[in-house]
Amino acid sequence: MKVSEVPKDDANVMEGKTSFVQYAVDENGNYVQEKSPGFQPANVALEQAWDEVKEKISEALEMVESGKKSPIYFFMVKEIMDVKLLAEYTGLMRWRVARHMKPKIFARLKPAILQKYAETFRLKSIEDLTNFDAGKWK
Repeated sequence: MKVSEVPKDDANVMEGKTSFVQYAVDENGNYVQEKSPGFQPANVALEQAWDEVKEKISEALEMVESGKKSPIYFFMVKEIMDVKLLAEYTGLMRWRVARHMKPKIFARLKPAILQKYAETFRLKSIEDLTNFDAGKWK
């Protein structure tokens, strides 16, 4: 593909925060990196994927607000993780991480375990978990 053929369909995906690098051949026959906002099919697919992620985050927030899940569940979904990945990041067993999603179990967690989660989710302190404020994340 030549530099002039690099797709420039500017759909303002993710409020213009993203662009893609395309490799193209310049007028001298050398490969160069050319920034591109993408092309329509890729932009549409990316928008749909992010809409789905946002929907899952909203659902997770509702589950925490209703007392069905612990704040750990919300932050896991927000960081686009699953139980297996979260277990690997925290160094805990998968079954323990899954158990910590239950509000009654979460309420009894020791500060050392909460600290592992806070560090994994890049929270300022464990209070962001223990004093979860749903309004902050809407």
